[in-house]
Amino acid sequence: MSHPVIVVLSRDQQLASELPGWLHGRADVRACDSLEELIDLSRWLEPQGIVADFRRAGPAGVHEQRTFDVLLGRWPSAKLAVLTSDECPEALERSVTSAQVPVVKGRVDRQRLLHALQDMLGPEPEAVVAPPASSAAHLPAVDESPLGVLTGISRRFETSSSQFKQVLADLEVAARHDVTILLIGETGAGKTYLSRLIHEVSPRRHEPFMPLACGALPADLIESELFGHVKGSFTSAHADKEGKFIAARRGSILLDEIDVLGPEQQVKLLRVIETGEFEPVGSNQTLRCQARLIVASNLDLQPLVEQGRFRPDLYYRLNMLKFVIPPLRHRKMDIIPLARKFIAQFALKHGVPIEHTDNSLFQSLLEYPWPGNVRELEHVVQRAVIYCRDRVLSAQHLPPHILSGAAGPTNDPTVVLPGSSLTPAMLPPENRSLGGQIALTEKEIIEQTLFKNSFSRTKTACELGISRVTLYNKMKKYGMLR
Repeated sequence: MSHPVIVVLSRDQQLASELPGWLHGRADVRACDSLEELIDLSRWLEPQGIVADFRRAGPAGVHEQRTFDVLLGRWPSAKLAVLTSDECPEALERSVTSAQVPVVKGRVDRQRLLHALQDMLGPEPEAVVAPPASSAAHLPAVDESPLGVLTGISRRFETSSSQFKQVLADLEVAARHDVTILLIGETGAGKTYLSRLIHEVSPRRHEPFMPLACGALPADLIESELFGHVKGSFTSAHADKEGKFIAARRGSILLDEIDVLGPEQQVKLLRVIETGEFEPVGSNQTLRCQARLIVASNLDLQPLVEQGRFRPDLYYRLNMLKFVIPPLRHRKMDIIPLARKFIAQFALKHGVPIEHTDNSLFQSLLEYPWPGNVRELEHVVQRAVIYCRDRVLSAQHLPPHILSGAAGPTNDPTVVLPGSSLTPAMLPPENRSLGGQIALTEKEIIEQTLFKNSFSRTKTACELGISRVTLYNKMKKYGMLR
């Protein structure tokens, strides 16, 4: 008996990637992020069920109501389920209620969603006998205690770490109040992701979220980006510009890498935090910021205060609501759940069928110290998925530096990771020669550049300064063609 086809109509990629795992193979899940894409898909595949995600509906819900009516009229035989926010617009709720369609309001979890989908699914499969315990003896036991969860409109953060559970609980409380929040964590630990989640669980979630990476801007442009400027205030100011503090309206602003701000910029930021007031560059007009500030740093700010690089008054103002995001190596119980989530997500995205994941892959992931944290894990899993050709994902699909444990440096110079330098003794015998080590380095450089350029061979060849033919030959040599 073939499985029913269920289409998830949502911009929430995480929901679409998690649903196949929640269904345990009871349905073929397809993801569409627009009604037009769903119409195109239905030309060659008829859905038996549609999950319509309207959690981002506008205050009136008119557009979502029209979309719902199209779903009812175009696919009358398909079973529908609807996701909405806690405060569902009246027009949409009236249509959904009239059609007697199951609705999940607010937080979406496995149990509530499966209950809404029960009419779409076939009978519950018989229980499968668990494999012998010895087959997974080398993996840590699964933590059966409740997860720490923070759920927003389009994203969700879960952890089994007792330390991080309390951080998420405290963040959820702080997010509901009009306060400035400081996030401290290494590169790739999830500061930007958590910042968006803080915005989504706050009363400001229907207003803009505006991130600004302070470290990516020259010092003389940071003030213009934050406060705006008036025409003629400096050489390239050919017109008035609205800064982030005004453009965000009553939403949220993330100031990442706050530690790079100079003393004068720190003074102005402290004034905004205390009073909300500021002047655009070159203007005498005082404006008021109504947005919430979320500031983040890769480094702890206290040593910077002691070194005279950060103002004590700003530090004590920010430190009142400081949240430290532990690096991934300090919460190893989250590595396997995160890896499973990324495997499902990228298998769906790249159309790679994966029927089994070997424990050797998880064991290798657990032994690596992850200086790049969750972001590095995500990229490594994506690389493994796209090179999986036999439907079985194993350690052989991981990059060589993961298998050898040769970790790069963290952004915190005080942290020294085990295996942070690659020595010939760490390499397999066939790679210990000079030529083998050069080839290994060349392969990793090509892989990283391909990832950076979304696997565009033209852009990768251009960045590496080689021709596309040379790049193709090297990819063929290292078994990287797909």
